[in-house]
Amino acid sequence: MTSISSETPSAVPVITIDGPTASGKGTVAHRVAKALGWAVLDSGALYRLTALAAINRGLAAEDEPGVARVAETLDVRFDGPHIYLEGKEAGHDIRREEVGNFASRVAAFPGVRQALLERQRAFRLPPGLVADGRDMGTVVFPDAPLKVFLVADVVARAERRCKQLIEKGISANLDDLLRDMRERDARDMGRTTAPLAPAADAHVLDSSDLTIAETVQAILDFWKRASADR
Repeated sequence: MTSISSETPSAVPVITIDGPTASGKGTVAHRVAKALGWAVLDSGALYRLTALAAINRGLAAEDEPGVARVAETLDVRFDGPHIYLEGKEAGHDIRREEVGNFASRVAAFPGVRQALLERQRAFRLPPGLVADGRDMGTVVFPDAPLKVFLVADVVARAERRCKQLIEKGISANLDDLLRDMRERDARDMGRTTAPLAPAADAHVLDSSDLTIAETVQAILDFWKRASADR
């Protein structure tokens, strides 16, 4: 159980890592958090859980009021590497491409984003938080002392995602993933509410030719400099 701290949320440091799908931000965020001894927020998991719950209820991706109600009452629990939806392990199911595409579509709805906003901000607890997503630095934690926008070539991202899915025992086709990824990028960058874009004060980091370890180290170096300036 998380203890209630007297420290105000705004005093708790946050590193935001935003970027397009399969840019490696999730893996990088977990490793940065581990290195610092901080908590991690996978905001994409909340949108995927909303999508999975909506799919389970037979809702269409166009049903904004229905999906927003699902988001408002989402019964989820994070327990280390395990993710539970309505008491059932959902970590595998939320990684299905069908769920990811549904999540990308409903993430454009203002009602869905508002329903999940405070839930995301509640993760800001001492000693610190690494938050990954698409609007962590622009909307959810605009006062974060370090913001990173992680980019990578779309082909490199599709290859990464294909490898990840196959390693998890999920069938994947590279051409299909590449097409879906380009469509998702266009949706995420073109939506009216919280479009995918770097914050004005974000460090844009291209990880196309970097290993995960090199990307993590670059962010830790950013944090060391940011901490020295505080």
